[in-house]
Amino acid sequence: MRQYIFFLALSVTGLFSPRLHAQLQMRGLEAGPWVGTAYYLGDLNTEFRFNRPNLAGGIAARYNFNHRLAARASMNFGRVEARDSDSENTFERERNLSFYSDIYDLTGQFEFNFLPYFHGSREYFFTPYAFVGFSVFGFNPKTTIPETGQTIVLQPLGTEGQAEGSEYHRLSAALAYGVGIRWDLTYELSMDVSLTMRNTLTDYLDDVSTIYPDRAQLQARRGDLAARMSDRSLQNPDGGRVPRGGTQRGDDSLNDHYLMLGIGINYYFGDVLCPKVVKGRKPRIKRARKSKRR
Repeated sequence: MRQYIFFLALSVTGLFSPRLHAQLQMRGLEAGPWVGTAYYLGDLNTEFRFNRPNLAGGIAARYNFNHRLAARASMNFGRVEARDSDSENTFERERNLSFYSDIYDLTGQFEFNFLPYFHGSREYFFTPYAFVGFSVFGFNPKTTIPETGQTIVLQPLGTEGQAEGSEYHRLSAALAYGVGIRWDLTYELSMDVSLTMRNTLTDYLDDVSTIYPDRAQLQARRGDLAARMSDRSLQNPDGGRVPRGGTQRGDDSLNDHYLMLGIGINYYFGDVLCPKVVKGRKPRIKRARKSKRR
């Protein structure tokens, strides 16, 4: 929780700073697409491997309250995957599980610029920033049978012995946080690069969490396919398998994570407003010209 408190403290400090309130010079909407890659961290990737990147992208809109604070909403898509066969851990290699999932993500976040940032400025045209927010996302773990290439949807099979109707939900939420950098191309156009981590509220992004069910019971209730997808462990040299019912399949003490790294381009619809002090009068606001950098 320390990083979340840190981001919140930065934002609150900026929000209530008298100097910041006296300089509400830039506000308005900017929007545009982004493209990048997505990764997964969880029971099938405990070694922080980044060897299976997949396409990610989306569209986002940011409202700038001033040169320090902004709020951003985005609709995002990404595919994540992992395979035990990539692991250097003996237990994981013998477990031999794999999955992939398409993620559809809706995120809202609050941003804090570490440097003053004004569209069109020659001096303040870029800034690193940090953000924190929440995501709601849908996922659907699947795997492929190597021999046939058949795609299998895993959740309906109850691979960890869930009763019918009691399977995990494929809609969940996450705490989103990260860092980025943004810079101007022209007055209207800017770009940003960001890295976002999602700490999810589910441990079933990969269909793996707790223990192996009794194979015979699962087969009787759910069929041969469910039993096969539950235990895909490698065979012994004699062609048999060690009974795994009741033994560890995953680690339910930690939920799964996914992250997105992307670059986006944005069009600015707002204004840069410059305070103009007139002798004997209160400061007035003067609209900056869009055609030139300030």
